Amino acid sequence: MAMDNLFDVLKMVSFNHMDFDASQVVITDLEGKPNGLLTDLYRDVVSKINLFIDLREAHDAGDVLTLLRTHTPLPDDVLEEYGKILAEPLIRINFAPQKGQMELQVRG
Repeated sequence: MAMDNLFDVLKMVSFNHMDFDASQVVITDLEGKPNGLLTDLYRDVVSKINLFIDLREAHDAGDVLTLLRTHTPLPDDVLEEYGKILAEPLIRINFAPQKGQMELQVRG
């Protein structure tokens, strides 16, 4: 399975065989400059996923939104933003072990 977007990263990547830990992820642009807004949004959606749903039940970002809509009182505008960040095209992954981070590069 190819990783095409940020949802795919959730499905394919683990840290030390554990669930995806969003605190170790930074969203960057193509030059490696961190994007705090996108990073915070991605971390937020991942924390909601880890708290409220079983990611194994989701095959794409739409499934995540449906499950979150069913299991949380999150408003539609928040879910819409979650859908956008999960569908964000992934350009490249850079592992930065010295920082304890994984950088997800997007066009941003």
